[in-house]
Amino acid sequence: MPAARVCPLCQRPLGARVEDHHLVPRTYKGRETVALHAICHRKIHSVLTERELKDAFHTIPALRAHPDIATFLKWIAAKDPDFHESTATSRVLKEKRGARRR
Repeated sequence: MPAARVCPLCQRPLGARVEDHHLVPRTYKGRETVALHAICHRKIHSVLTERELKDAFHTIPALRAHPDIATFLKWIAAKDPDFHESTATSRVLKEKRGARRR
């Protein structure tokens, strides 16, 4: 019997909704991907800009160490693998993106 696939970010078994996350964003020519729960993937992109992902958060340990993601991981730990909820973009990320456009 094949081993159950596990989300490398939250360490829960993968459910029906799985998305590939580029560790280095495609914008920066990243090719390596990891399979994550959709909610885990969306959390990453709701907190970090693509430049931050490229510069400092292009590994699973680095992502897990980010304070906002670490808080999310504690919250999601007891949820069912198929649990999904919309993920709001953080105010800080919105401000970062807005500052870039000015």
